[in-house]
Amino acid sequence: MAIKFTRRRFLAALSAGAAWIALTSAPGCKPSQSAWTFRSRPDLSPPAVDVTMQAHDTAAGYIFITPGQGGAGQGGSMILNNSGQVVWFRPLQGTHGRAMNLKAQTYRGRPVLTWGEIPSDYVIFDDSYREVKRFRAGNGRDGDHHEFLISPQDTALITIYNPVSWDLSSVGGLKDGVAWQGIVQELDFETGEVLFEWRSLEHVGLDETYVTPSEDHYRGIDYFHINSVDVDHDDNLLVSARETCAIYKINRMSGEIIWRLGGKKSDFKMGPGTQFAYQHDARRQPDGTISIFDNGTTVFHNGIPKAVEESRGIVLELDEEEMTATLVREYTHPDNLFADAAGNMQVLPNGNVFIGWGRALVFSEFSKDGELLFDARLPPENKSYRAFRFPWNADPSDQLAAIAERASEDEIRVYASWNGATQVDTWEVLAGSSPNQPGFLGSVLRDGFETSMSVRTAEPYVVVRAKHRSGRVLGTTESLQISRSPS
Repeated sequence: MAIKFTRRRFLAALSAGAAWIALTSAPGCKPSQSAWTFRSRPDLSPPAVDVTMQAHDTAAGYIFITPGQGGAGQGGSMILNNSGQVVWFRPLQGTHGRAMNLKAQTYRGRPVLTWGEIPSDYVIFDDSYREVKRFRAGNGRDGDHHEFLISPQDTALITIYNPVSWDLSSVGGLKDGVAWQGIVQELDFETGEVLFEWRSLEHVGLDETYVTPSEDHYRGIDYFHINSVDVDHDDNLLVSARETCAIYKINRMSGEIIWRLGGKKSDFKMGPGTQFAYQHDARRQPDGTISIFDNGTTVFHNGIPKAVEESRGIVLELDEEEMTATLVREYTHPDNLFADAAGNMQVLPNGNVFIGWGRALVFSEFSKDGELLFDARLPPENKSYRAFRFPWNADPSDQLAAIAERASEDEIRVYASWNGATQVDTWEVLAGSSPNQPGFLGSVLRDGFETSMSVRTAEPYVVVRAKHRSGRVLGTTESLQISRSPS
């Protein structure tokens, strides 16, 4: 059966002698204190996302975020559906650190999950959630996790923050101070060889920054603050630097700067509405435009950007012959959200736009024309550096999880889940007097990450099966001995 029953109807079925299996509401799988708890997976407690606008006309796929430590629930890497239900969650493996930048990419022609694990690892998982690659930055450097991009050449492009002894007197600092430069590295996955390394201090001076040592949280000055790298259509690189409020196009062979967009030394004439400040996530789009998450709509005073408290996603058209920049579209949130840090803008294949609002803790989807189609929020005190939407299909390599508890002489409750499975349509329950002789009782539709079921049986053993909509069995538990319910 794939029907939702009331408690009264369930009891009526029992008295009539029918063998019912029914979907029930179970307190154990509801969010509590802004975090989820699951009876079948007590080791998982991800933060519960509040969907404030139900999805309509959104692009296909799931939502990818990386909630941090310190808020409600565990920090880690998480995939959600449009209802805010967890699809896959991998908690951080220790009490310290952070996951950043979870997304779906292609590696060797196959779909993979990638993210960075602070302090210094980059990770690739396949579509069965097996780790296939873990690596670090080259040349003895410590990697940073603002970016991990798999290039069309199947190389890794990553970012690094590197402190260098530097004369800071020109920006009001110490003569024997420290400047933090941004580094782009391109690595060979197999050998770890550094194929290309670009260092900002060799190409971008301190005179381009909008910050001073006294107002910065790093020792010395984080004058550049690299936060994204993209491969342009001609295979050169686009680099976003927050603290210079500029996008740099870099020659991938020589490292020379081809042009600057925005900032103090823009090579483009910036048209109305095109100026941005403290931005993130610059991406070249298939139609030639560039998308940017502008952390603050900006007013310039004496050449210095002053952030008005509203962030936006923007799409710019660049004329690289006339060297002009034109605003094509912009996206703002109805609540006038302001992200003082982090954030991203993803143009989806159908033309919709997905925006992670950084420290504002919100992620949203808009139509191309700017209609809000979906909106959700993380609990307070949480964070996710970026948020994405990607198609994703997975067959987990680990076993599905289930427990069975006896609620009465004739009724048991079964809780079933399979972390990361995307193709389970129904759960099927079998029961028997011995572990090796289960008989079919019924089935219910999958209901979120964990499905709770009430089953009429006096048998002491239960088996749970996950089935595809085609009827194919995807996974089966070992025989479960029914325990007495703790409630």
